Amino acid sequence: MTLMEKYDPKTVEGTWYARWEAAGYFAPQGDGTAFSIAIPPPNVTGTLHMGHAFQHSLVDSIIRRRRMLGDKTLWQMGTDHAGISTQLIVSEQLAREKLKPMDIGRDAFIDRAWQWKSESEGTISTQLRRMGASLNWETERFTLDEGLSRAVLEVFIRLYRDGLIYRGKRLVNWDPILETSISDLEVIAEEESGHLWHFRYPLEKEPDQYLVVATTRPETMLGDTAVAVHPDDKRYQHLIGKNIMLPLVNRVIPIIADHYVDQDFGSGCVKITPAHDFNDYEVGQRHQLPMINIMNTDASLNNHTPEPYAGMDRYEARKAIIESMQDLNLLEKTEDHKMMVPRGEKSGVPVEPLLSDQWFVKIEPLAKPAIEAVESGKIEFIPKQAENIYFAWMRDIRDWCISRQQWWGHRIPAWYDTDGNIFVGTDEQAVRESAGLAPEVELSQDEDVLDTWFSSALWTFSTLGWPDQTKDLDTFHSTDIMVTGHDIISFWVSRMIMMSLRFMEEVPFKKVYIHGLVVDSEGQKMSKSKGNGLDPMDIIDGISAEQLVSKRTNNLLQQRVREKIEKSTRKEFPEGIDAYGTDALRFTFYAIATRTQSMRFDLKRVEGYRNFCNKLWNAANFVFMNTDDHDLSGARHDSIADQWIQITFDKTSRAVNLAMDTYRFDLAAKAIYEFIWDEFCDWYIELCKATLLSDRTSAEQKTGTRVQLLTTLEQILRLTHPFMPFITEGIWQKIPAQMRQHQTIMLAPYPVAGPKEDTPPSRQVTDDIDWLKQVIGAVRNTRGEMDISPARPIPLIFYKGSAEDRRRLDSYTELLTAIARPESLTWLNSEDTLPIANTQLIGEMQLLVPLENLIDKNAELQRLAKKLDRLADEIKRSSGKLANQNFTNKAPADVVEKEKLKLADFEQALNELTLQRNKINDL
Repeated sequence: MTLMEKYDPKTVEGTWYARWEAAGYFAPQGDGTAFSIAIPPPNVTGTLHMGHAFQHSLVDSIIRRRRMLGDKTLWQMGTDHAGISTQLIVSEQLAREKLKPMDIGRDAFIDRAWQWKSESEGTISTQLRRMGASLNWETERFTLDEGLSRAVLEVFIRLYRDGLIYRGKRLVNWDPILETSISDLEVIAEEESGHLWHFRYPLEKEPDQYLVVATTRPETMLGDTAVAVHPDDKRYQHLIGKNIMLPLVNRVIPIIADHYVDQDFGSGCVKITPAHDFNDYEVGQRHQLPMINIMNTDASLNNHTPEPYAGMDRYEARKAIIESMQDLNLLEKTEDHKMMVPRGEKSGVPVEPLLSDQWFVKIEPLAKPAIEAVESGKIEFIPKQAENIYFAWMRDIRDWCISRQQWWGHRIPAWYDTDGNIFVGTDEQAVRESAGLAPEVELSQDEDVLDTWFSSALWTFSTLGWPDQTKDLDTFHSTDIMVTGHDIISFWVSRMIMMSLRFMEEVPFKKVYIHGLVVDSEGQKMSKSKGNGLDPMDIIDGISAEQLVSKRTNNLLQQRVREKIEKSTRKEFPEGIDAYGTDALRFTFYAIATRTQSMRFDLKRVEGYRNFCNKLWNAANFVFMNTDDHDLSGARHDSIADQWIQITFDKTSRAVNLAMDTYRFDLAAKAIYEFIWDEFCDWYIELCKATLLSDRTSAEQKTGTRVQLLTTLEQILRLTHPFMPFITEGIWQKIPAQMRQHQTIMLAPYPVAGPKEDTPPSRQVTDDIDWLKQVIGAVRNTRGEMDISPARPIPLIFYKGSAEDRRRLDSYTELLTAIARPESLTWLNSEDTLPIANTQLIGEMQLLVPLENLIDKNAELQRLAKKLDRLADEIKRSSGKLANQNFTNKAPADVVEKEKLKLADFEQALNELTLQRNKINDL
């Protein structure tokens, strides 16, 4: 039953996933309680980045554990059509062929998008499989598949008939590269350096009198329809109701009063452009101002602008307008100005507020019950403070613009006759029949598609068959938990809650676990531009330095940036990245999954957890080598160590289950790691060696130890499986068949210990082993402190011990002798004369190691003198630093505190070494 000698993740992880999938283990089975999670659908044409890998690892541990607990478990797989991203990719493909989408037309473009989807959709699913994600592939869905498209149509039509979807001319965020509206959530605003231009606007009929307005977007002045002042601003009260002659356009516009104006900012006068600014739009609505759209969909100026500027790009027009105002002596001044510039998340270009005909969802009637669902506790956010993001968004939410000026997506099911009347239905035939339209009435379908997030909002129930009342829908909705990042609460979580409450009359999920952002080891966000991103597949499979440099610098246009990233990459990864395997990467994710907003990812930790996998592998080999070819069916007697390891495992099992029930993945990983590495490998296996190698141990005892070794290993594998699925299955399959009872560890029962047994016998077992560990630890400390070889036997003297200490010494002499390898074991009473010795405390008892004839006195004194000199230097340096007021006054408080703690540690070490030196001097 032995394993291959060396742990190799590539070999271990190679074939298990395909076997699990082929056997149908990922499908819901059994009669247990239904438990379901819907995957946040990855883009069908996307790839798995670190955030995805982290998130899916968390979910997989939940799903695998629930499956092993006997729940009827579904992790619903599906992908998103990624409207804007796919549209961009296909448009770029056409551009390489010197074509535009309009050159081939809508139908041909959609065919190309489907072709791209079929070519690239396998990447994300392959990567999910490599991560061990136990998704139910048999029911995989796609947001543009026939069933989900039917659900989207049903929702749109119902909302329209209920008056919750409407079409109107509104101001929207317009991306001039994509030439489509985008939502507020798809806009990223960052501070940038710009300018503030101060223009003089002459009064009508009084050209020598003017008001000064300031703007960061001079081109929009061509669409101004008013100048606003604060009603309480005494400087301008006499001008309210008068008019301005708008320069360059020669349009008369009113001076109005509105509380929106900050009278202390600039001149206290604000130009109002209702068609190109969201705040101005609100002012325009209040004062019934005309809205003049001056831009085309590509952000060039349209025919509503004067001849010199029509057709110009917005920035070209800006330059020309500034020059014209300067020529007219109407440019008062120009100032440098820091401002927030909104850019499209996908295109990266500044968006324009644009007046446009769009489709909207009336949000308020949907938002109210969605807010109540969280307030009442029907939906729980974990951690609780994450609900503040949700409430902040929901309580200030605006109507949702759901139309996009694209071709790839769910086309809006609305038709228009030649008079502009709107008809909504599943298709043109249904529209004609329901409206009683004659065949000769011409109808044309709306050209726009729905926002991708519209179909995603229906995800939890549409993937289960809605609008049909399917068995899966009855069984698995509401889902149990949604695991996602805080950045998607507004985009997706809020909309799923609203839609599910509306159409299912129940919440989409009972809990929402919000995780932090995975950042690099320095705490920086991973990004292409910084060159600090890591590909999960490279960590699993390994990558050479040359390949990594090429990957990180590919498609970066600026040579300076490329060179900087190449230099930093070669410095950080001179040999590339080793192949660490999936299990080590996954365990790293659990270990860093604290409830913080960001989690630092360091490859050194992955290396550490690969060593952890190796430790488990070697421990399993030890167990198999000591249990194979032995009859384990005979009489057995459990040693104190055998009893202790089971008690300790049960304690660990309780800790892991509690951690997972409260979604503390980090605490679950910590409990598993500490039990396997410290208790099982470092202590229990060593104690077992003493039993198995002793000629004085009975056959029954050896049988008991062999059975318990196998039992504990098997339990460890089941406890660890949700976190490291591949290595645990690989080892578990080597466990004797009579101990396995299932074809796969995936379906074996998860260890669930009963309530803690705090009985005198169990307390004695754990107390006795703790005593043994302390004694052995004290011996090892002495050897380390005195630089004594582990191979050299040393005399041990037990002094001032209690009757319980004496009982333990008598009971466990053989174990102590086997592990500590003493020259002798002596019990001294309190009146006996003590030799000069190194002393370690174990409770009230002292463990003495006589030093005479054990060490080279002169050599040891020389060694200690060097250590003491080094410590004295460190104390001098640290004391000087803390005495320097420049340091204590200017350094951050935590840095100063760290230095104080460091000094205290140095001083303690100095005292301990001084005592040690004095002991040796007395020899």
